[in-house]
Amino acid sequence: MSDTNTTAPTPAAPMGRRERKKAATRQTIADAALRLFLERGYDDVGIREIADAADVSTTTLFKHFPVKEALVFDEDADQEARLLAAVRERPDGQSIPAALREHALRYRMAATGGDDRYTAFFALVDNTPALRDYVQGMWLRHAHALARTIAEDSGLPADDPTCAALAHFALEAPRTARGHDDLRQAVTRAFDLLEHGWESSRPPAPDGHGDADALNASQGNGS
Repeated sequence: MSDTNTTAPTPAAPMGRRERKKAATRQTIADAALRLFLERGYDDVGIREIADAADVSTTTLFKHFPVKEALVFDEDADQEARLLAAVRERPDGQSIPAALREHALRYRMAATGGDDRYTAFFALVDNTPALRDYVQGMWLRHAHALARTIAEDSGLPADDPTCAALAHFALEAPRTARGHDDLRQAVTRAFDLLEHGWESSRPPAPDGHGDADALNASQGNGS
């Protein structure tokens, strides 16, 4: 995003009747697949069963989802698009880490836990090797796309290591919040680290240990 850009993001054009029908069919298939997977397990559900449950042909199913694993992650492309838009369309004066923090709080908080549906979903993924592998590939695609977008926005080379590091940790931050009682605080503190660095983001150490650590570090450096 250019520093001089003051225009609001252009709203997406409304979908036509054909696009709405395709989107509805895709959602019906994904909902049927996830329901069956949660009921019986991923490996025990066949493609034909899913197609029958969604009242579509297997040919139609594969037009929307080229591989079985994709049925579980039907919002993959939309999630990546929103992630990149968070950088490209952020308000003037907002840093990239702050924009990614707001994106995580807006779109990823629900997916970190607290809802029985998400708990069941994560259990399904965590206990299914094929889905774990698919998630890793999806995560890497998003990280690479985000790193390129950060580099482009910052005027840096596409392979700049700092952009890759920021993308990596920005995607990891919501995942590290899983299991915390205060998800918002956990996500916010993780992004504070990305924004300000370790020393300014960590909480005060008890009994002055932080000062001792700093002193030992300085002595070790010969200062």
